[in-house]
Amino acid sequence: MISITPVVLCGGSGTRLWPLSRKSFPKQFVPLIGGKSLLQLTLERVAPLGPGVMAVAAEDHRFLVADTLRAAKARGTVFLEPAARNTAAAMALAALKADADELLLFCPADHHIPDAAGFAETVHKGVAAARAGAIVTFGVVPSFPSTAYGYIAEGDARSDGSRQVQQFIEKPDAQRAQQLLLQGHVLWNAGIFLTTAATLLQALKLHAADILQSCQEAMQGSRSERATGDAETFFLRPERLAFEACRSQSIDYAVMEHHQDVCVVPFQGQWSDVGSWNAVADLAEPDAQGNRVHGRGITHKATNTFIHAPHRPVVALGTHDLLIIDTPDALLVAHRDSAEQVKEVVARLEQSNTVQAVAHRRVARPWGWYDSIDMGERFQVKRIGVKPNASLSLQKHHHRAEHWIVVKGTAEVTCGKETFLLSENQSTYIPIGEVHRLHNPGKMELEMIEVQSGSYLGEDDIVRLEDTYGRAT
Repeated sequence: MISITPVVLCGGSGTRLWPLSRKSFPKQFVPLIGGKSLLQLTLERVAPLGPGVMAVAAEDHRFLVADTLRAAKARGTVFLEPAARNTAAAMALAALKADADELLLFCPADHHIPDAAGFAETVHKGVAAARAGAIVTFGVVPSFPSTAYGYIAEGDARSDGSRQVQQFIEKPDAQRAQQLLLQGHVLWNAGIFLTTAATLLQALKLHAADILQSCQEAMQGSRSERATGDAETFFLRPERLAFEACRSQSIDYAVMEHHQDVCVVPFQGQWSDVGSWNAVADLAEPDAQGNRVHGRGITHKATNTFIHAPHRPVVALGTHDLLIIDTPDALLVAHRDSAEQVKEVVARLEQSNTVQAVAHRRVARPWGWYDSIDMGERFQVKRIGVKPNASLSLQKHHHRAEHWIVVKGTAEVTCGKETFLLSENQSTYIPIGEVHRLHNPGKMELEMIEVQSGSYLGEDDIVRLEDTYGRAT
């Protein structure tokens, strides 16, 4: 079997799936399908292609990516971008790291492709063209005239089994999409590419030399480190200033629309970029009235309504063509025809400094998570989960004291010069300014309630003295 190195592109904020997907926890990390995230499903899908994987992600998401790699039993290198610079730069980083003749499959982290075997078979159909020096893209045979996807117009057949790309077509309006399907020989643009590293670097040099140069400089000053608790996963950090100086542009605009040797291989299976709540709804089976429900939703005299309600009962009574998305701290109610405008609402929320625009109430951390369940003047209550054998940093606070109550598992507490164990239903008090640390010595998750009290309760009132995860003081 021919070895291919998958390069999973994990960028993107996923604002069209707000309020479930937010910048601090984008859609590729959200457990959307069968309790698994789209990133985990992508890693499992590409695993048969080669022994290792590369991933390109934001620095802020490094622990989410590392956790997902472990869950998918994958290993490899994670490029940590200090700033978002779109797909051309992300792909350049991976190509600069790879051997010149290495076959690289670039694929987004947030697509849903249930037929993994069919996907692998399609990818291998592009190997001959890629080895011959072409950039191979994969187009999805369209099942309806979508206005949410770009299209690829197929050209002449090639001797390597692919077809020449005649034209990349922008997302069309409804009338144009209908015309495209009627004329035939068009495919949805899935944004998946197969090429050798040398071919991609040469194309970047020809069409986007400034992007390539910035990435070369960033990689020359890069540094690598092993992911905490994982011997086979490495973080690679490009030099920050050089990478931030890079121009931000998609690979489609930077290279594909200008390059001569681009071909396409069609994929016949089910595919979705899960790019809107309509796309998420379509993943569920409808009832006789066209309603789809995830979680605790209830419909009554409703039609064509989608409810996402994992936490509490949500009732849709007499509704038509609605999307109802419920989370612990934000609710979206939208007409199905307005699904593509959700990102505009998120932009408005960001402008008004609404914290729910970018962050969830439950926040992932390398050691586990916390959920801010209540807040008032001079107090805040959090529910905290700590992974087995994980530790929070050795730290102190200038403005707040903390009370800890263990509700599940065992906690090893450092408070000042003392270290002691707390079991379920036991508690302790951390005074203002006292050095402290929380560690889970057990084999099950530790859960506890933390009550903070003081004049300032912000997350930036943390002075880290020691940290297992390399976070700044």
